[in-house]
Amino acid sequence: MKLYLGSAAAAAILIGGMGAAMADDVVVVQPSRQVVVEPQQETVVREYIKKEPLASVNLLGVELKLGSSVPDTVELREVPNVKYRVAVINDQTVLVDPDTHEIVEVLN
Repeated sequence: MKLYLGSAAAAAILIGGMGAAMADDVVVVQPSRQVVVEPQQETVVREYIKKEPLASVNLLGVELKLGSSVPDTVELREVPNVKYRVAVINDQTVLVDPDTHEIVEVLN
């Protein structure tokens, strides 16, 4: 009986170790946070940019997509009546969350 318990314990440890090894390969995908910029806010930003043009900041290696972080060195301009800040990076206008510095919209 001791031999059986020892084998069972060894099997449990082996299976547990396999489970732990397999757990390292598990990728947890969290749903992306989608921020919807209201069309009215987008229009306000576009009109503001026409009236108050911003110089483009050239940043190498920064991917301009939703959720990308903008370096703290980039000046974010406040737009009246708009929650987000605006910047022009690599000749593209982006809306940035001022709290997280994440891009919430890339305007074309």
